[in-house]
Amino acid sequence: MKIDLTDTTASKINNALIQGRRAIGTPAIGMVLTLVIVTDEEHAYDALKAANEASREHPSRKLVVIKRVSRSPRDRARARLDAEVRVGADAGTGETVVLRLHGEVMDHAQSVVLPLLLPDAPVVVWWPVASPVDPQQDPLGALGQRRVTDTYAAEDPVAELSARAANYAPGDTDLAWARITPWRSMLAAALDQQPGIEVTSAQVEAEAYNPSAELLAMWLADRLGVTATRTVSEGPGLTAVRLETKNGVITLDRPDGSLATLSMRGQPDRAVALKRRDTSELLAEEMRRLDPDDIYGSALKYGVERLGRPAAEAPKAPQAPSGEDKPAESTEQAGTAPAKKATGKKAASK
Repeated sequence: MKIDLTDTTASKINNALIQGRRAIGTPAIGMVLTLVIVTDEEHAYDALKAANEASREHPSRKLVVIKRVSRSPRDRARARLDAEVRVGADAGTGETVVLRLHGEVMDHAQSVVLPLLLPDAPVVVWWPVASPVDPQQDPLGALGQRRVTDTYAAEDPVAELSARAANYAPGDTDLAWARITPWRSMLAAALDQQPGIEVTSAQVEAEAYNPSAELLAMWLADRLGVTATRTVSEGPGLTAVRLETKNGVITLDRPDGSLATLSMRGQPDRAVALKRRDTSELLAEEMRRLDPDDIYGSALKYGVERLGRPAAEAPKAPQAPSGEDKPAESTEQAGTAPAKKATGKKAASK
């Protein structure tokens, strides 16, 4: 069920939610959190689709905040709030309110969102694109116990990682970090099979302009206390990790974006599932825990500028065809200024 409200207020929106529940015969809907999605009109559909799929695991009230900038000076001066209330099958598992802010209301989005939060429930704030430099200090970010960004959406992912490190606060996280969870789990399990083994160096291989690869290399360098080198491959996404040890090389190789091979000295090669995941799966993972992710914070603060780079000349940024969904991803060689990727691309799961 959908209810459209024009030039409305938070009180009228809450009344519409009650009306919608009664209309579908469900006065009470069990929801565990409020998910605030801060996006633009272009990316709202994809973001809401991912949030609806994630709500199957985490029933939630989804508040989509869209700031509408009018071309007309007269319309820009007029403060107005339009809303679209969805309940039932149109809202995934839970409820959805799409908020379109016009004029001066755009500067007070937190005042619109605050009365619509579920009482006594955690708040997760997600920026699919155009995330603030300091999420915790953002007026909407300050409402959340968990603040989710996505470095892939940044114009310059490497610079974005540095900004994330400089402004990190407990509760911050990034979908680029969630993309490497299976890689981290597999590598940790491989090292656990050889207690006491000493890793001397690490190498992370991925296609260019990939912030997940940078984070994985920083995590290895931070946790193992070794030099981690970032190298470029043809992709897709992350393709291989090699750990040099005194007992031989441990290799996790995924050339096709789906199936990986784990190789260790003295053991037969093993095929492991390591598929690239959708945004909905990544978002659901981030909503499973609302406590600070200290491992992410430690890896982020290690610093992307400390990663080792191969001696070869840095490759040129790929020229993506117009309208291509695949994002440019980030990697630069030592001494090379960070290249910028094209804006407006959609993030692919790693």
